[in-house]
Amino acid sequence: MNSVPNSERRHIVFVGKRNVGKSSLVNAFIGQDLCIVSEVAGTTTDPVKKAMELLPYGPIVLVDTAGIDDVGELGEKRISKTIKAITSSDFAIVVLEASEQLSPKEWELFSYLNKISIPYVIAVNKIEFGINQLLLSEIKWLNATHFEVSCAENVGIDALKRKVVRLLPNEIGPPLISDLVSQGDVVVLVVPIDLGAPKGRLILPQVQTIREALDEDTIVVVAKDKELRSVLYNLKNPPDLVITDSQAIMRVAADVPENVKLTTFSILMARHKGDLQTFVKGLRVIDELNDNDKILIAEACTHHPQEDDIGRVKIPRWLRSYTKKDLQFDVTSGLDFPNNLSDYKLIIHCGGCMLTRRAMKMRIKESQIFDIPIVNYGILISYMHGAVPRALLPFEEAIEEWEKR
Repeated sequence: MNSVPNSERRHIVFVGKRNVGKSSLVNAFIGQDLCIVSEVAGTTTDPVKKAMELLPYGPIVLVDTAGIDDVGELGEKRISKTIKAITSSDFAIVVLEASEQLSPKEWELFSYLNKISIPYVIAVNKIEFGINQLLLSEIKWLNATHFEVSCAENVGIDALKRKVVRLLPNEIGPPLISDLVSQGDVVVLVVPIDLGAPKGRLILPQVQTIREALDEDTIVVVAKDKELRSVLYNLKNPPDLVITDSQAIMRVAADVPENVKLTTFSILMARHKGDLQTFVKGLRVIDELNDNDKILIAEACTHHPQEDDIGRVKIPRWLRSYTKKDLQFDVTSGLDFPNNLSDYKLIIHCGGCMLTRRAMKMRIKESQIFDIPIVNYGILISYMHGAVPRALLPFEEAIEEWEKR
């Protein structure tokens, strides 16, 4: 289970005011002293994450956060990071102090959790000092499930964990390829080795695709794009599916027979992590772009840019060439969209392999709030190189959206 990427695990965020015992509860949850515990308010600054297996549910990530009532300029920044951690998580445990009533900040927190539809439970901590009956009345008014716990005396922790296991969302979104292949099928993965390829390893979408294909008892053949013709020639029958890196789509499409299903790793990730129909819909704006329109290139992870970086160099070059327009590009890396999101005509997002599905869906939702079309790297690249709709043919919902154009 330790090999499961964090982006494929359910994230459980612990939130509340300073000094209510969030870090103590995280430590009690995992049975380790992971988080620093102190009587000094504001000990936790940045979110702290711990991957673990929560039996009988499976692999999860626990996220400890700074207090929602932090103060000062740095406190505001910490609160901002806490809000982002909440938004990208799948479940929340709200920690309250047993002897107090709900504060305005806590009322705001519950309102926010309901607004973004994150399931949660309440942990009323420090019950060894007594429980404020008014607090219990307020929780009853919220119609929320709560547990009375004591981290100091290890009371109520197991009951809380059992409830979390029952309430954690089970829906993990569409698979990568398990619904596209059957036992005995032959799947050819085309993996170019260029400047952008990590030395000595495959990238996460390629690894995940191989594993999911093997779980379905399919036969997986991996080759570089230059060896694809030889692979196809030596197979007794045509493969059932070919999956390629987006940047090699045209070379691969030229070699793969028309009757063989073809798609890209990035398109698989677009469906697995985000919303394939929304990304395909975003293609409509490409042919409507004008000179000086601003485009946002959004990357979920940070990396050292290569000389011919896909997001910073290739996509801007290809899109300017395709549209014949003098487009302006900005690049953002990490979990944040810029504050001036409304300035952009289009968001071009990476595959999101380092994001949870919920985090990717929230980014899509944010783009929709500002009414800004959003597309995925692989879908856009395939479109600009003439491989759409062919690369979308394995996905019925994508073809339906494409045909609405």
